[in-house]
Amino acid sequence: MNFKSLMLGAAAAAAATGAQAADLPVAPEPVDYVRVCDAYGARFYYIPGTETCLRVGGRVRVQYTANNFGDNGDWDDRSANDTSFFARGYLYLDSRTNTEFGLLRTFTEIYGTNTNGGESFSLGSAYIQWGGLTFGHVTSFFDYFTGQAFMGVVGRNWSDNTSNVLAYTAAFGNGFSATLSLEDGSLREVGSYAGHKIPDLVANLRVDQGWGSAQVMGALHNVRPAVAANDGAVGWAIGGGVIIDLPMLASGSNIAFQAQYADGALAYIGAGSSYNGVSLYDAAANGDTSTGYSLSGGVFHQATSTVGLALDGSYMSVDLGNSTVDVTRWAIDGSVSWTPVSGLALGVDMGYANTDVDGAGDQDEILAGFRVQRTF
Repeated sequence: MNFKSLMLGAAAAAAATGAQAADLPVAPEPVDYVRVCDAYGARFYYIPGTETCLRVGGRVRVQYTANNFGDNGDWDDRSANDTSFFARGYLYLDSRTNTEFGLLRTFTEIYGTNTNGGESFSLGSAYIQWGGLTFGHVTSFFDYFTGQAFMGVVGRNWSDNTSNVLAYTAAFGNGFSATLSLEDGSLREVGSYAGHKIPDLVANLRVDQGWGSAQVMGALHNVRPAVAANDGAVGWAIGGGVIIDLPMLASGSNIAFQAQYADGALAYIGAGSSYNGVSLYDAAANGDTSTGYSLSGGVFHQATSTVGLALDGSYMSVDLGNSTVDVTRWAIDGSVSWTPVSGLALGVDMGYANTDVDGAGDQDEILAGFRVQRTF
């Protein structure tokens, strides 16, 4: 056998071997397909490789507002912005996992805002829920009714606060529940305070059923003024409200009523830091606490499948401690919104408020706005 024959034989063997190898099946690469998770509603999916369901959502809100054009309002002040152009983008992340101790949930809301060229980024909420426990930055468990209007161009007076909490909620069945919550008292301070020392204690009893919902709530607040001679006091607040569905008008229609009273804890009735140039405070330098109350309510009517009508308002009265100054304020706000397609809403809103401060006169507020909002 010569060298040429050997080479031809080797080539033939190599060709045969290659052909056989090419014919062997190749194992496919493993793929983690995204699975729909329908246990918690629409748009949840399993995070690949886990049993955790995640929902990613968001919102874009754009609005145009004519600021206070009442007498002596922004339109009479050359240093004030007569109009505001506003854009905000939200990101929502909602994760849920079933555990032997109950549902484990995390929720995060972050958003960025641009108003007349000024930008800011904020944390809307960030909390963990496990069984009946809630940890993190979330709506205060004192809060209940916070308005019906689509925009709410004028401020109304009720408790509407996102706080840092450590809370436990017990569910009793048939829609009844009770919550006990420790909350960041520094977010409820009105006036000049020393350093934060003791968290607020908040409790509520709530019912949610087919007819609507109702809640009674209370809070204890550590009043610790900056004046060293003042040892402080215990402020407190109570409240109650009810929201009644009105299916006889249309599905989604409802009416709401609420009352809140505070002694040394004015933030729980939605009081601001000052009105008409007069500063408010939870307690005077001599320790006398300020008292006040707010009454509020509203109605929403789903006029058609795409048109919603809303009207709400509030009345607040404050008696400042160690002072003859009383502050009264009432506000009303109404809106018409249109939802031409799911997730897209457009609406107009107008509001009026009047604030009367003893010795400082009264001030009118008239504002109007237009909003476009897409939620997904």
